[in-house]
Amino acid sequence: MAINERTVHARSVDVWDVLADGWLYPLWVVGASRMREVDDHWPQVGARLHHSVGAWPLLVDDVTEVAAATPGRSLTLSAKARPTGTARVTIRLAPNGSDTRVVIEEDAVSGPARLLPRVLRDLALGWRNVETLRRLAFVAERRGARPPSGHA
Repeated sequence: MAINERTVHARSVDVWDVLADGWLYPLWVVGASRMREVDDHWPQVGARLHHSVGAWPLLVDDVTEVAAATPGRSLTLSAKARPTGTARVTIRLAPNGSDTRVVIEEDAVSGPARLLPRVLRDLALGWRNVETLRRLAFVAERRGARPPSGHA
């Protein structure tokens, strides 16, 4: 299982707000290119994001479903990524002062990617999730930024 972590310079509530807004998924998830629909009860268990992966004109429609959620603390997803299979992704948030330690764990659970040796899966997913966490940090830090006092 690939495990990556990053300190995000935003409160955990601000990071959770990004995770809880399904329409932002393509902004921070590497490979997701557009949203088609977000279930009204996202990010509750069973809710789905209907997204596409790839680049136009080679887009593939897929879904990501919430397997478990503890609001403000963790989100576990079952992410389909055709044609490679399905991955289980867990994102954990831990407040650290005014920052948040974000840990993402991911591994293939089905499909052709599961046939790759674990070391190769971990390398590919680890590289991808370094960028995913970087993007998540960019979005959360900017959304959570407060204007200096005296400014509207």
